[in-house]
Amino acid sequence: MVNITIDGIKYKVKDDSTILEAARANGVDIPSLCYFKDLNEIGACRICVVQVKGMNRLISSCNTKVKEGMEVMTQTEAVQTARKLNVQLILSQHSCHCPTCQRNGNCKLQDIVATLGVQTTPYKENIRQSYWDVSYPLVRDESKCIKCMRCIQVCEKVQGMKVWDLRNTGRRTRVGVRENKTINEVNCALCGQCVTHCPVGALSTRNDIDKVWKAIQDPETITVVQVAPAVRTAWAEQSGLAREKATPGHMAAALRRIGFDYVFDTDFSADLTIMEEGSELLERLSNKKFEGPMFTSCCPGWVRFMKSEFPDMVHKLSTSKSPQQMFGAVTKGYFADRLKVKPEKICCISIMPCLAKKWECAVEAVNSDAGIRDVDASLTTREFISLLKMANVDVTALPKEDFDSPMGIGTGAGIIFGTTGGVMEAAVRTAYYIVMGKNPSVDKFFKLTEKNVWKEAEFELKGKKIRIAVASGLGNARALVEAIRSGQEYYDFVEIMACPGGCSGGGGQPIKDGMELAGIRGEYLRKLDKNAKLRFSHENPEIQALYKEYMGKPLSKKAEHYLHTDQSKWNL
Repeated sequence: MVNITIDGIKYKVKDDSTILEAARANGVDIPSLCYFKDLNEIGACRICVVQVKGMNRLISSCNTKVKEGMEVMTQTEAVQTARKLNVQLILSQHSCHCPTCQRNGNCKLQDIVATLGVQTTPYKENIRQSYWDVSYPLVRDESKCIKCMRCIQVCEKVQGMKVWDLRNTGRRTRVGVRENKTINEVNCALCGQCVTHCPVGALSTRNDIDKVWKAIQDPETITVVQVAPAVRTAWAEQSGLAREKATPGHMAAALRRIGFDYVFDTDFSADLTIMEEGSELLERLSNKKFEGPMFTSCCPGWVRFMKSEFPDMVHKLSTSKSPQQMFGAVTKGYFADRLKVKPEKICCISIMPCLAKKWECAVEAVNSDAGIRDVDASLTTREFISLLKMANVDVTALPKEDFDSPMGIGTGAGIIFGTTGGVMEAAVRTAYYIVMGKNPSVDKFFKLTEKNVWKEAEFELKGKKIRIAVASGLGNARALVEAIRSGQEYYDFVEIMACPGGCSGGGGQPIKDGMELAGIRGEYLRKLDKNAKLRFSHENPEIQALYKEYMGKPLSKKAEHYLHTDQSKWNL
């Protein structure tokens, strides 16, 4: 610990902390814009400058370590003038059409401008425009880029994809796709981490709300909506409603107020995915010619990563469709038959914590029947929140309502799909039941332990040891896949999620600047699993009814048609 003085008050702080960390730890707020702890501590924006006694220049507090006896001043005239000057320079190169920006009301730059009282800028406006394919799920507006470099850092340091890079130097410096390529020419996984880490609206998602509104308002169209497990832990964050009060029942009620005809839970198709994937795992394990592992395939960002980075390993992906696509296939088949309508009459919409789902539902090869899309549109959690505002839904005044039947019941196993390790755990629970004829002790079945940048575990099925591994974040995924491919490690079953922490930290989730919420959200999903009446996918009565009435059994010919796909045929 060291002794420092901030604005005339003495504090004892950690000796390895920066001035910014020390100040905030003691309730002294120093504004910052480009700073993101442990990711982007480069002092690029110069908004966090402070004055230190004995130094003849202002210094950035985000990357300057404290020293014994240091005297810091955070509100001198020189500091305030410099901060305002730097903000004004940023504004002169930033498109300030805030009312039409997706980040309006949730923008770090807006907050800084208000905090510093900046009302005008004396500098000539110099805003750069560039072409972008707005049909792409990830949208970049260069006129809003403030060159904070967060997108570069998270894509390189965390995801290891290096999609973004700096171009030119000095005042001509700009951020763009690496090597002057277009976004379609690089191996972007569409994880969306650059979007959630951008402090302004320079990076966003393609807005599909108008398409969905048109379907809702068309009396000839039957709208069916499904909601992913990870959405329930984040959908009400921006409303001020506590997670414990923002229950799935309240979420179902909110969706009905928007105007959807049928409201279903993707937990149902998560359970369906487990039935197929668990059975597929056992089939592969019984095949002596199969050399593991089998990789889970429900994350389209991960599938894109495999196809572009490790094409020789794509055949090891489970052929089971993701819960989003399974739900769509069952909706256009099983549910359409129950309604006695043609599949074309149904518009199937998903609400997902993900950008890559927008791409996945548009992949022609994933659909069960030619010319009929399993899922017609995929909205992010953020778009769901926008829909609620557009429909004037007061989420604080909603009652609890059940999801519709016959695809509205989910289990705890389906719920944990939304957090890292959940897909693998849910699949293994059911695989164990299929082999052993009884359920495992769900909370004592196995324990994942740290191994390098991934986690692993081992358990027995009728005397055979099964080795499993889990990784989230594409940088970690790369390390694990390379270890497997080189023969350094061997596993039978591997789960990988493109986003750190799994879907809870997805690129389509609500953005709280400077905060990583995947862990908190994931813990909530685990809690819901432990409190669930049903915790095994094979015990879901509506899944049992689906197989009895329509699919026959897992991996049946009909199940293969509707619920499986060949990822090698997917076009990026």
